Amino acid sequence: MKFGIDRLLADPALRAPLEGKRVALIAHPASVTENLTHSLDAMIAAGLNVTSAFGPQHGLKGDKQDNMVETADETDPQYGIPIFSLYGELRRPSGQMMSTADVFLFDLQDLGCRIYTFVTTLLYLLEAASGTGKSVWVLDRPNPAGRPVEGTLLLSGQESFVGAGPMPMRHGLTMGEMGRWFVDHFKLDVDYRVIEMQGWQPEGAGFGWPDSRIWINPSPNAANLNMARAYAGTVMIEGATLSEGRGTTRPLEVLFGAPDVDAKAVLAEMQRFAPQWLAGCALRECWFTPTFHKHSGALCRGLMIHAEVGFYDHHAFRPWRLQALAFKAIRRLYPDYPIWRDFPYEYEFERLAIDVINGGPALREWVDSAGSEAGDLEAIAGADEAHWREEIRPFLLYT
Repeated sequence: MKFGIDRLLADPALRAPLEGKRVALIAHPASVTENLTHSLDAMIAAGLNVTSAFGPQHGLKGDKQDNMVETADETDPQYGIPIFSLYGELRRPSGQMMSTADVFLFDLQDLGCRIYTFVTTLLYLLEAASGTGKSVWVLDRPNPAGRPVEGTLLLSGQESFVGAGPMPMRHGLTMGEMGRWFVDHFKLDVDYRVIEMQGWQPEGAGFGWPDSRIWINPSPNAANLNMARAYAGTVMIEGATLSEGRGTTRPLEVLFGAPDVDAKAVLAEMQRFAPQWLAGCALRECWFTPTFHKHSGALCRGLMIHAEVGFYDHHAFRPWRLQALAFKAIRRLYPDYPIWRDFPYEYEFERLAIDVINGGPALREWVDSAGSEAGDLEAIAGADEAHWREEIRPFLLYT
């Protein structure tokens, strides 16, 4: 199979509209060709007139570890072109940035999750190009989480840098497809096109991530396919006092970690409360000591997720529900435990981080309600998921 960047480089007819145009690239460390050449180097070697480049959160080089660690603009030392940061003083491209090119090639590997900020970066780029005559092309890449959809829809008024629009946590789209939905939903006046992948099968081997391609971290803590599959659930721990495993070699692959929570008891309570939400993966009690971030230097007990090899069932695994269930079990076992972390999250200073992450308070309220049952959350999420599947159907490019 071929990703969008590989098709663009291999087919002169696809590159023909770029002749005589100034081209900008939006990229990160996973923006590589099938032979692992970075897209910036490959495009310049192919003769494209690349006049600027942009880096999203964590930077073009992917060297910024944590959230809200900004990247400065710079000049590329090899090519002498400006490298603009879309996670620095600005997160929306400025007019001056947009003036540096005619066509903007967006080549970011996504994780298939609304909160992953590359989704919002695409929307902001499309909005900046709307009405200007500028073109935006997405060089499409796989959604490693595949087609399954999960989570409640982001509520109106809850938009943020981790909430671009009314979509669920696990959105089921490639970035090319997401751009099509953005253009339609927000009524954007932009010359938009997708350089589609060739041979990508969402339900084929790998269930989203092709066996023929190696994994390269699109951000520092996205270390493997197991993390990508679990992320639509484990990312919610960023809004909790519990550790998501940052400061270890397996971040965002645990349901929680804490020095004062009995992981075995939590698993037993999860199995009692909603055993149907445990399907599709294996959970294993684990211990770790974060070298930085939450609970740094303290021995934590937690539950490791294994959504991989024989333990993985693509259609049964529902990471958003699994993570909600872990929170609920902790709340039931420790009624007064301070689960929710109150701190500025992605430049949102008024709302609780867990509500910013989920695009509304429904999940937190369900966890904290002593009388709520699994069916209560299921009813809300199930309706939202069904609505989203129907809404995105016209924008799908791959079957």
